[in-house]
Amino acid sequence: MSISTAEFAALERRVQVLADRAEIASLVDGYLISLDTVPRDGGRFDEAWARRYFTSDVRISTPVGDHQGIEGLAEAEQATLGKFERTQHVGANYLIALDGDRATVRWNAIMTHVHLATTQRARGEAPGGHFDVGGTFTGEAVRTSDGWRLRSLDVQAVWTTGQGPLALTPKAEATLRELADGA
Repeated sequence: MSISTAEFAALERRVQVLADRAEIASLVDGYLISLDTVPRDGGRFDEAWARRYFTSDVRISTPVGDHQGIEGLAEAEQATLGKFERTQHVGANYLIALDGDRATVRWNAIMTHVHLATTQRARGEAPGGHFDVGGTFTGEAVRTSDGWRLRSLDVQAVWTTGQGPLALTPKAEATLRELADGA
């Protein structure tokens, strides 16, 4: 039994879609895991880290703050995650809608942030306390010469448990207030 040229072309397109979806899911997984492993392994977020996951014109909005462009992104991430001893970001339910060299992405995440010992001491609490967040990530990925990269990312907190870090940005304060009020 032979396959026609049209059937082969359709199969090629289908394989490309599956490959693109797998590469985007891998990009997301790599990004989430990097949030936990870079600082835990004694490293710092740097420009190479940022370029591994994002385009140079990236736009990011999180409950902590907003950032545009790759310049300063690593430092912003370091400042945010440096408020915790360690973290664990778990993503699931990836929805990826491909449109050529662009894709919209959405996933759910549960993020655990273990407080620094100094935070716990300042609060008069035992080490190991944590701040948990359930949220959604939505954005756009684009195919670049280096592979798929995130061009935009919007992180929304849906729920939290525990106390946030000692020092909060104004946006983080507002987010926690809105969640507490049931907004």
